[in-house]
Amino acid sequence: MSSQKTSIPKGTRDFSPKEMAKRNYIFNTIREVYALYGFQPIETPAMENLSTLMGKYGEEGDKLLFKILNSGDFLNKLDTNDIHSFSPQKLAANICEKGLRYDLTVPFARFVVQHREELNLPFKRYQIQPVWRADRPQKGRYREFYQCDADIVGSDSLLNEVELVQIIDTVFQRLGIRICIKINNRKILSGMAEYIGRSDRLTDITVAIDKLDKIGIDKVKEELAANGLSTEEIKKLDPIFAIQGGNNDKLSAIRELFKENETGTKGIEELSFVLNTLQKLPIKNEIDFDLTLARGLNYYTGCIFEVKACDVEIGSITGGGRYDNLTGIFGMPGLSGVGISFGADRIYDVLNQLGLYPKDTLQTAQLLFINFGEREAAHCMSLAAKTRQAGIRTEVYPDSTKMKKQMSYANNANIPYVALVGENEIQNGTVSLKIMETGEQQALTIEQAIQLIKDT
Repeated sequence: MSSQKTSIPKGTRDFSPKEMAKRNYIFNTIREVYALYGFQPIETPAMENLSTLMGKYGEEGDKLLFKILNSGDFLNKLDTNDIHSFSPQKLAANICEKGLRYDLTVPFARFVVQHREELNLPFKRYQIQPVWRADRPQKGRYREFYQCDADIVGSDSLLNEVELVQIIDTVFQRLGIRICIKINNRKILSGMAEYIGRSDRLTDITVAIDKLDKIGIDKVKEELAANGLSTEEIKKLDPIFAIQGGNNDKLSAIRELFKENETGTKGIEELSFVLNTLQKLPIKNEIDFDLTLARGLNYYTGCIFEVKACDVEIGSITGGGRYDNLTGIFGMPGLSGVGISFGADRIYDVLNQLGLYPKDTLQTAQLLFINFGEREAAHCMSLAAKTRQAGIRTEVYPDSTKMKKQMSYANNANIPYVALVGENEIQNGTVSLKIMETGEQQALTIEQAIQLIKDT
């Protein structure tokens, strides 16, 4: 009988030690910057009650939730007719009570409501955990991937938005990736819908406009027409689409168009404050006020952010925004929040394409003790304890096997130093330290060997 072919689900990945070293470099960089700005870590469960998740991401998002079958005889309460007559969504509602989290923001909102008595507001948290989406896998889009979120809740101040842009700028400076930080405001988008007299179609309008970069203006107009907007209404968007120039030019032009529009004007004021404050700070990357930026999730209410890599063709690598009413869904109205999320998997792909990982990312052992037999190995174990205490990553080869095999192991693992300790070395209180790159070998005390390794 042929052996079964092993595989993993589409849209998921295994990560080798080399890949994990690179991923940890990203996670640690983000963690360090979050901590620098006073954010604290939390974790939430991989699965949430479906009642927590459903209805928070729009109709499309609901379809992309991975649902978990109830334990035991989950069909017990259903008869055969129900199974065949129910829609997939209705059937799932009857046999699934839990689902894998779709993002980290909704579980965070649930966390805030559940733990509100313990929280010191404003509460600044970061969270680096995997999320799951039942999406069609394609390049740069996975079914399981990590998000690296930072959120501030309990403060309406726009200084929080400014700080999040600083965090984005700092993280990508440290990673060496040139980026453009795109920024807009949902109130400006609402103003746009009001301006053409179709506030009732805000979602349709924003979803279509968000695709402008990808499909072009004509296709966006076709989509708007298909969603029930008249030719006259669509034509009213032309002066908005025509706005160009620097951030200040765009703000002036849209301010003039929206002077009778209260919602739009409020959005312009918020955005002006953020952009003016950022101008006085040492931001290294480009910030672009993008009128067509309309992140699709339903809960953004103020500033929205999206980050593009300048030197690699890939989707957005970071995004976020202000959500004034998210916790209201869980019975806690009036708590404002703003947050960002770094797309670690896409950042990983960008760093790979640009070859930007530091050389010492993969922290393999620095020193290998060769195993010449039971007595020598026992002696090497005590020497290895000293080298590890000195902070040197050390291995003792576990088996007393051919020298050639042990040296090959050191070569393949890129271990730069090999220590040979036989009868003579034990008697002399030395080790024969071999530098693998040059082949040079010298007799040293363990203290001298530690110093030599630490100095290089």
